[in-house]
Amino acid sequence: MNIVLITQNEPFYLQKSLSYLLDNLPEECHISGVVLLATSPFGKKLTTYQKAHRTLKVFGLKFTLYYFFKLINSKITGCSVEKFLIKNKIPIIKLDDSINSKSSIIKISDHDPDLLISIQGNEIFKDPIISLAPNGCLNLHTALLPKYRGLMPSFWVLKNREEKTGVSVFFVDEGIDSGPILVQREVFINDMTQAQLITITKQVGMECIIEALNRILIGDISTLPNEDNDMTYFGFPEREDVLEFQKAGAKFF
Repeated sequence: MNIVLITQNEPFYLQKSLSYLLDNLPEECHISGVVLLATSPFGKKLTTYQKAHRTLKVFGLKFTLYYFFKLINSKITGCSVEKFLIKNKIPIIKLDDSINSKSSIIKISDHDPDLLISIQGNEIFKDPIISLAPNGCLNLHTALLPKYRGLMPSFWVLKNREEKTGVSVFFVDEGIDSGPILVQREVFINDMTQAQLITITKQVGMECIIEALNRILIGDISTLPNEDNDMTYFGFPEREDVLEFQKAGAKFF
């Protein structure tokens, strides 16, 4: 089964997760290409200066410096997703336009995907990209859908003092995190920081993707409901949300 991944060149957590996924793919599966989208924690494309300015404004100096030095370290050590893909000789699919554009569809189609998997994809998918591959398009979301749809669930569950969160792997539809759930697993938060929670849910997420692949291979695509009536949705935090996060005793790292 040919798989095309859709992800970002994220420098902090993703390379390790993708390495685990690659090492544990079912024998019948092959990564035929990876769409590498521009890195954006804000759900849209911003310049480097705009990203840094907004990070500082919302999260403060300590947070900004922490991730600035992590970024520098990733460049020194070569821990980017792009370098990982090059090292492992996995074709990178570079798009000139939106993933939903005709030119992007043609480029992805050239890699003959049987399944698309989005991991930190930062665009809303529409047809024909959703139905491009015969087995559909999966997305990894690090929350227990239908709760905590949207951006940065690791931040919001800590701010709201949840006892547990989790991971959902679901079939993409034209909504936002609204498709039927193929695999879901709980993660208890305990006293984890956001950085620890991101690391753990990424790891569990890769395990859930592998489980989803094994189920698809045997034809078991029974799903759990992802009901709109039960959903909550969260966007990008504002400064006030960060202050409430800290007041709740949550920590970023």
